[in-house]
Amino acid sequence: MADQPHDRGRQGRCEALNAPADIIAAIATPPGRGGIGVVRISGKNLRSVAEPLLGRLPAPRRAVRTAFLGRGGKPIDEGIALYFAAPASYTGEDVLELQGHGGPVVLQMLLRRCVELGARLAEPGEFTRRAFINDRLDLAQAEAVADLIEAATETAARCALRSLRGEFSAVIEALVQQLLELRLLVEATLDFPEEEIDALDRENARTRLAGQPNVGKSSLLNRLAGEELAIVTEIPGTTRDAVRQTIQVEGVPMNIIDTAGLRETADKVEALGISRAWEAISKADVLLLVVEASIGISAGDREIMARVPQSMARVIVFNKIDLGAAEPHVELEGAETHVFLSARTGSGVEELRRALLALAGWQPGGEDSFMARERHLQALAKAGECLARAETQMRAIELFAEELRLAHRELGAITGEFTADDLLGEIFSRFCVGK
Repeated sequence: MADQPHDRGRQGRCEALNAPADIIAAIATPPGRGGIGVVRISGKNLRSVAEPLLGRLPAPRRAVRTAFLGRGGKPIDEGIALYFAAPASYTGEDVLELQGHGGPVVLQMLLRRCVELGARLAEPGEFTRRAFINDRLDLAQAEAVADLIEAATETAARCALRSLRGEFSAVIEALVQQLLELRLLVEATLDFPEEEIDALDRENARTRLAGQPNVGKSSLLNRLAGEELAIVTEIPGTTRDAVRQTIQVEGVPMNIIDTAGLRETADKVEALGISRAWEAISKADVLLLVVEASIGISAGDREIMARVPQSMARVIVFNKIDLGAAEPHVELEGAETHVFLSARTGSGVEELRRALLALAGWQPGGEDSFMARERHLQALAKAGECLARAETQMRAIELFAEELRLAHRELGAITGEFTADDLLGEIFSRFCVGK
């Protein structure tokens, strides 16, 4: 394959992008007059610039008041010099910041002196580009730098800062790691087809429907899925094997499994289904216990809850409210969520969806939102398309593996794991000079 699941990632950025060895300098404060102006210098071994300019290379991370010297040792200005030794700097290289008076003439004189000493003028965004090349930032974080500078509202600034701190990248990285794990198993299947390899649990929020026979579990699954997946009859014990369906709630995938009604039975086939139901319930993230609203929680229901771990999230669904006078609503009883609904009419099902979202940790917008660029959205959409195609190719393992590889590349493009040089040039050219 073109790239294996252990693709080089960030480690190969310097090799792929030919990390520059020269020294760059730029005025890092906005044009015009101000109380303070900053000239930023970055490169390998800045002693050749620092010693003639400052008389010495300052100790790392200590502010030093000093004169900035021109040719012949004549002062250009005086101010504060800060030295950051590689790799503990913004760019990952040696960085020297000269904080002087903020007049345009004196700053240009100071910048010209840096060029005389071997530096060259930095291109727009070149400092941040070097930070990306040297693994100080990933590409999404680098773009967040520009977004934070350009933010026109407090909300936009907060969203950009969250991305700059790596929160958006962490979400993408979590998706990449899950995809990588799946790719590794698929590649192992291709390389060692006769070996026994444990199946990967590809479920998302694992939600299990449980309860006594004929309480409406299958009807509820059909309602949540929006189609007739499970057979619904008045005969108890109709569901013999697990019925699985992945649903999307506000974009959050949830794997719902309808299990056999839990009861004592002499029917060997039904007993096997009940045994599998208990096995599925034991692996759940969320237990959806369905009861009849008119009856409430029975002794059998309490026995079911007693057999599942206390740490498992529980939602008690009081179904068939259409047979009584109850209205759809949600109640919180300690660690349990009680939802009153009718699977037959759909009344209260939206309340159940919101309850499941809350258990999954989902919150709408606000402080949990990120600053997403158009290319991020396009990459996510393309990755989704690849995964959708992969789902249709699960029996053709080679095609399945290829779609996973393409999805991996699309997600990797967001953080810069896989990114073309021309795209990098376009991204960083839109930054201001000095950043």
